[in-house]
Amino acid sequence: MQIHVVQHGETLDRIAITYGISTTNLMRYNGLQDHNLVSGLALIIPSSTQPYTVKSGDTLWKIAKKSGTTVSALIAANNIKNPEHIYPGTVLTVPTRTHIVKSGESLWKISRNYGVTIQSIVNMNNMTNPNAIYPGMVLIIPGTSKSSIEVNAYSYQSGDITVESLRNYGQYLTYYCPFAYGVQSDGGLAPLNDGSLIQEADAQKIVPMMSISNFSSETLGSNVAHSILSDQGIQAILLSNVLNIMKTKGYKILNIDFENVLQTDRDLYSKFVENAVNHLHPEGYLVSTALAPKTSAEQRGLLYEAHDYAAHGRIADFVVLMTYEWGYRLGPPQAISPLNQINRVLDYAVSVIPRKKIFMGFQTYARDWTLPHVRGQSAETFSPQYAVHQAIRYGVPIHYDQPSESPFYNYVDAQGRHHQVWFEDPRSAQAKFNTVKNHNIGGISYWVLDTSFPQNWFLLADNFNISKRL
Repeated sequence: MQIHVVQHGETLDRIAITYGISTTNLMRYNGLQDHNLVSGLALIIPSSTQPYTVKSGDTLWKIAKKSGTTVSALIAANNIKNPEHIYPGTVLTVPTRTHIVKSGESLWKISRNYGVTIQSIVNMNNMTNPNAIYPGMVLIIPGTSKSSIEVNAYSYQSGDITVESLRNYGQYLTYYCPFAYGVQSDGGLAPLNDGSLIQEADAQKIVPMMSISNFSSETLGSNVAHSILSDQGIQAILLSNVLNIMKTKGYKILNIDFENVLQTDRDLYSKFVENAVNHLHPEGYLVSTALAPKTSAEQRGLLYEAHDYAAHGRIADFVVLMTYEWGYRLGPPQAISPLNQINRVLDYAVSVIPRKKIFMGFQTYARDWTLPHVRGQSAETFSPQYAVHQAIRYGVPIHYDQPSESPFYNYVDAQGRHHQVWFEDPRSAQAKFNTVKNHNIGGISYWVLDTSFPQNWFLLADNFNISKRL
């Protein structure tokens, strides 16, 4: 899989011809509705192939290593039933990645973009002079071994939309977490219509995770959290209610998402997580928590102070870092999940939490702000795919902010109002996947499953093996 950024004047048909794929497949992989494009649009390009004739002494492992691919990719591409039985003279289809050199590119830059070494590109392409590359030159990019991660996705919708999403993307998920059972100050839980969702998760071999939360769109939840955290009796009632729902509905993991917790309740919150672990572990259940994106233990603010990374990392089975919402809907326009900020959070997190317990939050939505921004004015939220359709509809170029690794564009609507849209695309997704690899953390957690971003799932599978617990 590779990424092509549309240049001014390029057409879909010409791009398809360049990479040797059909226009229909190019549209399908990228969720395009028609042939219209805009400059700056990032497209994913499925891998091309090359033939390989099996020689005496070859094994799939040797062929994969030599060809820069993986054994599993060879098996899938050639429908091999028994990997031990391959015979000299057999012609195999070998999946490859190719890169078309652009003006100003160097092997160093290309190798960095793909996460491979310069020497591996030189060897793969039998190059005698690594400096003799030129625009339009097609390079075969060697494959890299894929690490295994776990993947969670939250959703806040119930019914047919989410069920369909689980059917479409279930193969990419380890866990699924409907959001959320609302915690009440007396230990009660507001109901959640999740029966059909858990049933579909089971059918897709996804582990269902129960979410409990203290806040809502109407209240910060600080007082509700204090009522729970300061009273052992109420905690006992809450955990009894949680355990009853988990047993009745088939949940396997509890996700505790207490936000806006008072700083004075910091230690009480950690003790509550430990209490939950002590109640649920003997019953065979796991416990996870959702944490605000902190960059230091001393970070101030209601969102951060009561979230003790070191304590949660020690007590919980894993933690979800909510590394999104810098581009808040009521705030000024900016990248929603800027990678430079995410890296700061992960750098701190891995210093106090075991790496394999960390899930990086990944936002799958776009924001549209009206300009000039008025404080408190809400941005419109929609899917990354809709953001692409809007850019094409208005015929505006898409720009890419390098520090945040985020795409954005500006347009003027029919009423003459100016807008700025920030979203995710294949470039920003790949940059986030590279960060997961670089920090060697345990997984990714999507907020949310119900929005359309088809390129993400193709890229996710191209970068990682997704672990399944069921």
